Amino acid sequence: MKAQALAEALRQAVLAQHFELTADARRAGGPVGVHPSIDLAVASFGPDRAPVCANVLFSREHPQGLVAHFDGPAGRVDNIAFCADVRDAAGNSYAWLPGADWSRIAFPAWFGQGPRFVAPYPASLLKTMVAVGVGRLVDAGRSDWTLPWGYANQTRPVADWLFDMITVSSNEATSALVAHLHARGAIRREGGREVHNELHALFEAEGLPGLRLANTQPDGGWGNGSGAGVGQIQMTAWDALRLMWRLDADAPAAPWLPSGAAPLLSEASRAVVRRALDAQKLNEILSSESLRAMSGWVPGIPARFAHKTGNTENYSSDAGIVNGDGGLHYLIAVTTNLGSRYAPYADVATTWRLPALGAAVHAWLSPTQAPSS
Repeated sequence: MKAQALAEALRQAVLAQHFELTADARRAGGPVGVHPSIDLAVASFGPDRAPVCANVLFSREHPQGLVAHFDGPAGRVDNIAFCADVRDAAGNSYAWLPGADWSRIAFPAWFGQGPRFVAPYPASLLKTMVAVGVGRLVDAGRSDWTLPWGYANQTRPVADWLFDMITVSSNEATSALVAHLHARGAIRREGGREVHNELHALFEAEGLPGLRLANTQPDGGWGNGSGAGVGQIQMTAWDALRLMWRLDADAPAAPWLPSGAAPLLSEASRAVVRRALDAQKLNEILSSESLRAMSGWVPGIPARFAHKTGNTENYSSDAGIVNGDGGLHYLIAVTTNLGSRYAPYADVATTWRLPALGAAVHAWLSPTQAPSS
């Protein structure tokens, strides 16, 4: 398998779903009208070969897709100018509303050079960054997984807060751990502005420019109403994937880092996070087992998938580690603006086209299907 073939397979898999025809509740069920924003990344591992990686990105500005170029083996994307998502003065996301005129929206430059790609808000996928931040505190002796931590009239061990944050995407648990990051000095604000953020320093050291957790609050606030949320918290699919790479004990060494680079988390802390990813209960984006009883169910990734999802009205995301039959082992991540407003009916997270995309990628990567060159 070669990277060029993987990139083209991903591009064709997205095109085959005809996402531009997705029904939009804000258009009374009519098609969305423009190609949604989809950032899809995959890294495939196999014995006796180097990792094979690809990242493709689609939007209304790039309906045929862009193929990312990496600066060195699995390095940062160096041919795309990423822009941040936006919200209005009332704190509402507006770039994805019907009729939104992107030529009139001043999307803030984020990083990179090349054609513009507006990165959708990652929704609850952001909680993987919080998990890593807490794990780093524990490893530095500034916290403990068994430490009782009080928030919202509850006192629970830090590890229990993390488990709920990942497995059921508890916003309260997320706020508890964001408050913990502030209380332990990992994030600090002075005079109403953020002046210290150890997560940002970590992401820079890890070569992950596409991760940002900015303007959270000491009381645990991390949403739009707290001054964080859309436009302040960002994840590209490629760097969300590479964060998972650093959490995957069975993955090869990260080729974009110096030889012998220290692990992201200790073995014990990585196990705490991995246990939560393995226990994910919201299998409803790239995988769809949680929705099997729903009418019109479409299967997604049909394998063990240690992952974290995100889903709001405007956004859906998913990233994780797949282990399948025949030694199949790969990482996959997607961020999109295809939130619950694109679902066929209530209790379904998003359009069935996303699990169908997951299934298509999985089938292409499976040993009986994937080409050898």
